[in-house]
Amino acid sequence: EKEFHSVANETLHRLQEKIDEYGEKLAIDGFDTDFAEGVLTVRLGDLGTYVINKQTPNRQIWLSSPVSGPARFDWQDLQWVYRRTKVELQSLLEKELSELLGHSIDLGE
Repeated sequence: EKEFHSVANETLHRLQEKIDEYGEKLAIDGFDTDFAEGVLTVRLGDLGTYVINKQTPNRQIWLSSPVSGPARFDWQDLQWVYRRTKVELQSLLEKELSELLGHSIDLGE
């Protein structure tokens, strides 16, 4: 459980930092991020809101996307993967945010 919290928190903090950088650079109307108690909320104004949170009992990260809807990601092979589609959390967010914002988004380190 300690490893889950460490990896999940690191992931959520990194995503917040990277998304914040793009939010400032692209001057998105209504943009805001908030990370509290294991929940990262990304508001993109009229484009919608992402909620990304830790689900400790399941050891998952859950995503609520205005584009693709809900998904549950498991930590495997050093990445967060949605078992149903095999898509990786970072890749999904990069694709959706790039399309929504009309700018190439890279959330890597």
